Amino acid sequence: MTTPVFRPVSHSRTTLTELMIPSYANFGGKIHGGILLSLMDKVAYACAAKHAGNYCVTVTVDGVNFLQPVEVGELVSLMASVNYVGNTSLMVGIKVIAENVKTGLVKHTNTSYFTMVAKDEKDQPTQVPGLILENHNDARRFLEALKRRELSRRYQTEFTEAKTVLAVEKELYKLQGERCKIAYAD
Repeated sequence: MTTPVFRPVSHSRTTLTELMIPSYANFGGKIHGGILLSLMDKVAYACAAKHAGNYCVTVTVDGVNFLQPVEVGELVSLMASVNYVGNTSLMVGIKVIAENVKTGLVKHTNTSYFTMVAKDEKDQPTQVPGLILENHNDARRFLEALKRRELSRRYQTEFTEAKTVLAVEKELYKLQGERCKIAYAD
């Protein structure tokens, strides 16, 4: 019988820093959200793969709220850590900050959570090492991840049930006052 493998949160903590260049910007001079999402996916993969010791794929992205715009010329740092592990899955928390190197202003632009699944050589889900919680913050993040999973599962169940019983004809009155027009006739 083999001893279960556990790795500390610090083992896979990862920071990715990148200069925001003009080709990353939209017409308003702000960095495209898609660029930031791509960087978040990259740092989530690096963090998850370091912990798992295997290739990992993104399963869900939770809580992508762009709190402040990112400007051309700023340094963006994405700090990732494994907040939770299941059997084959890991939840990676990512904090994104942008720094104006001229003024020294640092702003928190978003926090997000990526659920990743480890894959083996045959592209099948494979068990990940357990997580050693090294301090109070690690324990808090693990507990928050458990709550996030619970709420997500509850939401999915309730929404699926609501879609199943939705009677569009009986609910059309709810569209009054909304910014839409019905352009079909039954």
